[in-house]
Order: sequence, then C-alpha cells, then structure tokens
Amino acid sequence: MDLEQISRKSLFGQLLRLPLRLIPPEMTMPIWLGKLAGKKWIVGAGRNGCWLGTYEYDNQRVLEKTLKLGNTVFDIGAHAGFFTLLTSVLVGDKGKVFAFEPLPQNLGYLRKHLSINSITNATVMAAALSDRSGMASFRETSGSYQGGISSQGTLQVKMVSLDELIASGEIPVPDCIKIDVEGHEKFVLLGAKSLLESAHPTIFLSIHGRPVYEQCCQLLESLGYKIQVLDKPDGGELPKNLDLIASYPG
Repeated sequence: MDLEQISRKSLFGQLLRLPLRLIPPEMTMPIWLGKLAGKKWIVGAGRNGCWLGTYEYDNQRVLEKTLKLGNTVFDIGAHAGFFTLLTSVLVGDKGKVFAFEPLPQNLGYLRKHLSINSITNATVMAAALSDRSGMASFRETSGSYQGGISSQGTLQVKMVSLDELIASGEIPVPDCIKIDVEGHEKFVLLGAKSLLESAHPTIFLSIHGRPVYEQCCQLLESLGYKIQVLDKPDGGELPKNLDLIASYPG
C-alpha cells in the first residue's frame, strides 16, 4: 500500500497520518518493507512512504523486474535518494548508480543516506540535466523533494547534458535511466539524443503534464522506442501525471 495514494483529506488518511506527525524529522528510521527493508532513512528527507518502504511501490516492482546485477543506472532527479538506494541494491556490487540532483538540501540527504547505509556503488552528481550545459534558475516548491528548472526560480544550479558528460568520459554508458524532473523531461531526453540513438538504454520516465507526455512520446518513438504506460486506467483519458517505461525492441 502506497501511503501517498490515500487522500490526506479523508478521515482514514488523517487518522493514518496522525501518529506519523509525532516522529521527529531528524530521526533515522529503518525502512520497513521491500528490497530496502533494514536500510536507514531520515524521516524528514521525504514522504513517510520512503521509510515505510511503500513509496511508489508499483514503480519499485517494475524496477525489480527490469534491472540486472551489474547494470549501470542513472537516477536523474534523485531527490533524497530513495530510488538511488533501491537501484544500488538491485544492481549489486558490480553495478553502478549515478545519482543526479541539483538542490542543496536534497544533496545533503542523498549523501547522508548513501553514507549511513554504506553504499559504495553509487556516485552523486550535483547538477541538473538538460539539453545543454550552463547555469539555470531552479524553482523550489514546498517539500525538499520537489522543484524544477524555471525562469522564475531563485536558485542558480549547474546544468549539463548526458551526451556531453558521456563524450567527455566522465560517466559510462548506462543500461537504464530513471527520470523524475518535474516537467523538464523532454529537455533531459534531448540532451541524451546521441546516447539514445546508439546505446538504447531502457528509460523509466515520470511525466508531469499531458503536453510533456506527448512531446516525450513523440521524441522516443522517433528514435525507435516502444512506450508502455504503467498503471494505465481502463478507458478514459490518461491522468495528468503518470509513469512510463520506454524500451528499444530487441
């Protein structure tokens, strides 16, 4: 059960969350469920579902079925590191994870989570990914796990593209890329176009907005990728925010 799927406005949701408010945000808790059970998580670093182990549970299951020992994974928009931890476990000691995150508060939590869990196969990249390199304005919203590149942002962050990083030899070619960047998904893909054309990594994509969904699908399909929407509703329109997996045939 994903706690975040239970409405905060419902009586059940309010009762369920009431005792969670008593936990100090700086407290470190063992993760309860899933592949990360027993790993440590700082309560105030993100949603309660993280330390409960239920955060985006369906996406956890898809990653578990897809990743293999020894894989190289890019976690783009790593936030406080929940999926960085998960993928580091799934790819094993011979695998590698590169976690990209521009927000200083998230970077602090991300590095702390890797440290307190003795993770040695993950590398933190303090940057936002886009279609070009330079500096960008970053907009912070409520909660450290949210935010995105915006002309209205007040925080200046380093911006890079995957193609440039790979061409420079700074990072290896990945087997899988997970992207959750609050509406900037198309630009991350554009900045990785050469990589997608040549290496065809599997892509897990969190989409924020129907226009972004259409733009990303058009780009990926033009490169030969097949798109599968996860948890697609039966009939009716697709939700505004959704997750998809893009894979290259063969």
